[in-house]
Amino acid sequence: MMSLLDFLSDLGNPDLRFLPKALAVALMSSVVCGVVGCYVVLRGMAFIGDAVAHAVFPGLAVAFVVSGNLILGGTLAGVVTAVLIAVFSQTRRLREDSVIGVFFVASFALGVVIISRAPGYAGSLQQFLFGSLAGVPDSDLVVIGVVGVVVLGLLMMLHHQLVAVTLDRDGARALGLPVLVYDLVLYVLVTLAVVISVQTIGNVLVLALLVAPAATARLLTDRLGVMMGLAPAIGCTAAVVGIYVSWSWDLPVGASVVLVLAAFFLLAWLLAPRHGVVAARVLDRRSRRPGTDGPLPVPPGRPVEHPPARLLGTDRG
Repeated sequence: MMSLLDFLSDLGNPDLRFLPKALAVALMSSVVCGVVGCYVVLRGMAFIGDAVAHAVFPGLAVAFVVSGNLILGGTLAGVVTAVLIAVFSQTRRLREDSVIGVFFVASFALGVVIISRAPGYAGSLQQFLFGSLAGVPDSDLVVIGVVGVVVLGLLMMLHHQLVAVTLDRDGARALGLPVLVYDLVLYVLVTLAVVISVQTIGNVLVLALLVAPAATARLLTDRLGVMMGLAPAIGCTAAVVGIYVSWSWDLPVGASVVLVLAAFFLLAWLLAPRHGVVAARVLDRRSRRPGTDGPLPVPPGRPVEHPPARLLGTDRG
C-alpha cells in the first residue's frame, strides 16, 4: 500500500491535478451532505434522499449528451422531481413512500435511456453510477463551492423552522408554519447536496454520504448542534481516507469512501459512549450487580411521574 508521504507527494504533483480537485470536491460535498443529512436522518427520510439521488440522473444524462453543465442539469432534474414528490405527498390517499417509489424508478430509468444514446455509453454510465477521481472539470470547482455556501447559508437562516417541521409536522402546522414550503426547501437542498457529490462519489453511492455521517453522529450525541458539527467531520475524514485507499489500491473512489463510512458507523454502533452496544451491556451488568443502586420503588397507589421529553438540542449546558 502507498505510504501517506507518497500520497501527499502525489497531491502536490502538477501532472496529477485531478487528484487534489477530487479531494477538494469530496471535502466540500462531505461538509454539505453532513449538515443536510442531519435533517434527513432526524426526519427518517433516507428513502427521499435515495429518490432525489436517482432523480438527478436524467438531468446529468441530458447535460452529458449535449455537453452541458452537469451540475445545472442535475439540479434542474432533481428540483423538478423534488417538487413533484412534495406536491403529490400532500394527498392522504397515498403514503409518501409510495409516491417517492414511483418517481424514483421512473427518473432513474429515464436517465439510463437518455445516456444509452450517447457515444461511449458503458464507460459514461459507470462513471455516473460509481464516481471517478478524474471526473471533475476545473469549471465545476467554483460552482460546487458557491452551491455549497448557498446551501449552508439557507440552512442557517431556516434552521429553526426546518427543525420544527422535521421533529413535529403537526405541531409546526399548529404554529402556522407552511409545512409544504419547508418540505420543498428541504428537498431542494437535498438535491443540491446530492448533485455536487455525484461526480466523485457516484449516483448509486451518494446516499451513503448523505446518511452515514449523520447516522454515525446521531449515535455519538443527543444534541443537534453537536451532531451537525460531527457529521461533516466524519464525512471529511472518510473522504480523505477513502480517496487515499482508492488511489493506493486502484479501487473505485465512491465505493472506497462508502466502505470507510460504513466502518465508522459500525465502530460508533459498537463503541459509542452512551448508545453503543458495549456501553449498553456494561451499564446493564452494573445494574444487575447486588448492592448497586437501582430505581427507587414507587409506593402503592402513587402514579409514576415521567420526566418531560426534551426536544433534541434544545437543552442548555
